[in-house]
Parts: sequence; structure tokens; C-alpha cells
Amino acid sequence: MFTQLFSSVVMAFQSLASNKVRAALTMLGIIIGVGSVITMTAIGEGASQAVAGQINAMGTNALLIFPGAVNVGGISSGAGGSAHLTEEDANALKRSSLLTDVAPTVGTSAQVVAGNSNWATRVTGTTPSYVIVRNWPIISGSNFTEADAKTGTKVCLLGKTVVTNLFGEGVDPVGQTIRVKREPFTVIGVLAEKGSNSFGQDQDDIVLAPLATVQKKMMGITWVNNIMASAISSEASVAASADVTGILRQQHRLLASDDNDFQIRSQVELAAAAQQSTATMTSLLTAAAVISLLVGGIGIMNIMLVSVTERTREIGIRKSIGAKFANVLFQFLTEAITLSLLGGIIGVILGYIASSFVAKSNGWILVISPQAVAMSFGAAAFVGIFFGWYPARKAARLNPIEALRYE
Repeated sequence: MFTQLFSSVVMAFQSLASNKVRAALTMLGIIIGVGSVITMTAIGEGASQAVAGQINAMGTNALLIFPGAVNVGGISSGAGGSAHLTEEDANALKRSSLLTDVAPTVGTSAQVVAGNSNWATRVTGTTPSYVIVRNWPIISGSNFTEADAKTGTKVCLLGKTVVTNLFGEGVDPVGQTIRVKREPFTVIGVLAEKGSNSFGQDQDDIVLAPLATVQKKMMGITWVNNIMASAISSEASVAASADVTGILRQQHRLLASDDNDFQIRSQVELAAAAQQSTATMTSLLTAAAVISLLVGGIGIMNIMLVSVTERTREIGIRKSIGAKFANVLFQFLTEAITLSLLGGIIGVILGYIASSFVAKSNGWILVISPQAVAMSFGAAAFVGIFFGWYPARKAARLNPIEALRYE
């Protein structure tokens, strides 16, 4: 059996080598199909891991609370046009047993200066809980205190991008003084590097300062732009969101008939939406790859039928000297499978190259699933067997006498 298999494979390669261009064109559909399957699954996995990483960077249990819209005279003000959220709202949310930390925030753009260097960045005023909600470690120095947040102490934490542009690579700025809108701030900590978020924004381009310092001394406001909170677990996010809604409606003295004047976004909801979008994209593109495999299979059937016609006399000679139905069937089926698997191997290689390019371009981790490779080879083998069976059976059923007479 092994000898027959080896001989059949050798003859299959000899047949393909005698018609290189035709064999290459026949394999094209298989190559594209298998390469597409590998690339699409790798892109899907890479995108999923990238989204998961960004969600974890924000904090998997995080709830984002924004001012809502108001409707005056039938005209909606849009998000943020309602009565503003306040620090009192944030303090009220701390009563919820489903929340572990609450951090009101305000933000403004500012030019920051250190020595002869300056950098335009975003200054965020908040409380010490912000780095906990955001799951953001401090790699040097320490966080500011609740007393700093209330009294307006001029201290700050810097993101990696700000540190690099003001002080240079590898410099620890803790203890240094920077000027933010001409006000001197002492750097007391450096935040760990987070990279870009899902919108392509650099999360490390930030200065964190006490809430009262930014709110009153830099912006001259009494409200907050938004409130960030952390649920006790990702599973409790839905219940925590409902609890937040109840507390804020009570805080804002809303009637049962009144719409919410705030909006709540859960990281779990954002993650689910992102994963669903990625899964839908991957499914659609995989469907296109399957169509390519189908087209490749039809091409294999067509070429094998041509091959049977061209080798009719050869088949007649083989059968006249003792080749049985199974021998001829096995020979042509082996050629079809060899054609498919060879296309599958080339497709996997091209799929790996394409996946590496996409992953590198988007800054993703290259994830090629062994299951995807196995599935691709399985699909290629199935295509070879399914579409090669009819031509092989036709060859095996030829009458040797009629085959020898064929011109």
C-alpha cells in the first residue's frame, strides 16, 4: 500500500511538472482561498487581542459617565448640553456598593514648559482614584492625595510622551518643576506607558493634576466634564450601571417622566460591540475565502477531466496490462489531492506573509491559530477529494479496448 501511494505521488508530481503553467493556474483558487483563511483568522485574532488590550488598559470594569442632552423648544443640545455633572454627583456615587472607585475629571489643552523644551498636551484634573479606575500603574514617584485634589496643590503626574518631549528619553523627571499655563507644577510621579487607544489617540500624552487645581485655578469652572467609576467586577457592570442611573436621577431630582440628563458607557458593552464587529468582519471575509476554495475546486475538476481525456490511451495501456479499477481511481485521485495540498502549502506561506504585514502595519500581535492552519489543509484535501472524485472515477471506468483505440 505504501509503495503504491509513493508511486502515485511521484507520478502526480511528474504529471504536474509536465504542465507547470496549467498546474499553477489550477492551484491559484486554492492558494487564494487558503491564504485568505489564514490571513482573515490571523487578522480577527490580532484585532480581538488588540481590542482586549485596549479595554484592559482602560479598565475592564470601568463605567464612563457623561453629561447628557437637553431638549429646549424641540431642539436637542446634543451630548454635554445638559446641566453639568458635579463633584457632588461623584461623591454620591461612592455610596453604591457595586462601585469600588469613583473619579470625577475635567480636562483642558495646555502648553507645558520644562527648561528650554515645551509641549502641547492635555491636562486632566482628577482625584487619586483615577489611576485605579484606569488600571494605570505609576512607575516612578507617587500619586497625589485626596487633600491635594481638594485644596488645589500644584503637583502633577506625567505620561510617557510628555516626559520624552520635555526631558528626553530615559530621564526620571520626579522632583522637577514644569510650567503649565505659566503656573509652576512639581512632578511627583510618572505613569506607565499605555500606547494608543482604539481611536488612535496617544494615551501617554497627558498631564494628571489634582481636580481643584485644574478645575478652579486653570479652567475657572465648578462642574466636571465626566465621571469615571469602577464596578466591583465586569459581571456586575450592568447592575452597577443601573445603580448609577438611580443615584444620579435622585441627585438631579428628575421625575419619573423625565429622561436621563446623563449618559453611561460600560467598557463591557464597548468590548462586546468591538468583538462583534470583528467577528462579523472575519465571518464575511472567511466566506469570501470559502468561495475562492470552491472556485479552485471547480478548476481542479476541470483540469483533471482534461487530463483524463489527454491520457486516455495511457489509461487503456495500464488497464490492459492488469491495472484494476481501484488502481486507476487511486492514481487520479492522488493527483487531484496533491494539486490541492500543494496549493494549500503555498497558500499558508502567503497567508503568513500577508498576516505578518497586516499585524506589523497596525501594531498588533501576530496570531496564527494552529486550528486555522489545520482547517485550511483539511479544506484543501476535501476540495481535492470532492472535486477529483468524478474525473478519477471516469478514468477508472474507461473500457481498455475503447481507450486504446482513442485518437
